[in-house]
Amino acid sequence: MHLDKLPDVSFAQKSIEEILADTISGYEKAYYEQTGEVKKLFPGDPIRIWLYSQALREFQLRQLIDYSAKQNLLKYAKGPFLDHKGADHDVPRADAKKATVTMKYILSTPLPTIQYIPAGTRVRSKKDVYFQTLETIEVPAGATEVIAVNECTVAGEIGNGFTPGQINILVDPLPWIASVVNTDTSQGGADEEDDESYREKINLAPEGYSTAGSELGYVFFAKKYSQLIEDVAVSSPGPGTVDIRVLLKNGEIPGQAFLDGLKEYLSAKDKRPLTDHVLVGAPDIVSYNINLTYYIRTQDETAETSIRQRVDNAISQFQIWQRSKIGRDINPSELIARIIQAGAKRIEIVEPVFAKLEKNQVAVAENVSVTYGGLEDD
Repeated sequence: MHLDKLPDVSFAQKSIEEILADTISGYEKAYYEQTGEVKKLFPGDPIRIWLYSQALREFQLRQLIDYSAKQNLLKYAKGPFLDHKGADHDVPRADAKKATVTMKYILSTPLPTIQYIPAGTRVRSKKDVYFQTLETIEVPAGATEVIAVNECTVAGEIGNGFTPGQINILVDPLPWIASVVNTDTSQGGADEEDDESYREKINLAPEGYSTAGSELGYVFFAKKYSQLIEDVAVSSPGPGTVDIRVLLKNGEIPGQAFLDGLKEYLSAKDKRPLTDHVLVGAPDIVSYNINLTYYIRTQDETAETSIRQRVDNAISQFQIWQRSKIGRDINPSELIARIIQAGAKRIEIVEPVFAKLEKNQVAVAENVSVTYGGLEDD
């Protein structure tokens, strides 16, 4: 069951007004029972002021009671409390991971004998993010270049996103290496898993108990592999074949090294049914364009600059939303709604048009043309 479909619950009534009213009513009733006299506590009465201070204490106590009780429920648990919920299912929170990248070491001249690049040899980008070799790399005699996988020296997303050519400084020089350069985009680095991602993984944990290769079982194991995975689509194009497509956070397309690691993980004997042939890949990209003109009300002229900024941000957020879920239809209505909410009066939209996507596809914006048409009267 999706947690967002569960009703909200409360373990303690938390309205300060009701608590104060009950406290005053209780005092007046007890006073009458003890003395036989009717006593009303009006605003400004010292006793009423004192009761108000006690009602505030009770209000704070009820807040703590409600919060503490909710930490026993997966929908509300946070931080260490959520870690304990994960322990019930043997699902630990994922630690921060280091990004990896493929590096090419180019020799100044072919060497007559075998040489070695020591483990821990560092390279870096101009942003001073360092990567290093994980093991000693053998350079055969006569070779002019050698390829090696390097790992970021710091865990987290800081090592992600360096495109080919951006990591090109050899920190620990070797006399026979002329230059270094990364040949793919660094990927795989992740911060410690956040509560929402971890909560979803715990909720999926029972699916992992099955040995029948259920759809949600594969989703669970894929998300257990890396907290970078935002969406998973599982299908079976033929008997015994399981096709798994994954997207990373913010709709990032996973690289081949990441996909290879995921396939190896999902193919383990304790995760894959014996008869399943597992395929792992990125979703097929369906390109679309954004071409529109928007207008702002004349009465909003004083906020024109801020509205234009909000519209630009809304269009950027739409692109992230559109590419963050596999199989999500290309939906211009969502784009229009976001721009209107940002403060625009109306939109003339040429592209995109609605398009139905398959379960293994994801929509990615290619050309974006946004024109501000100016101010208009209502």
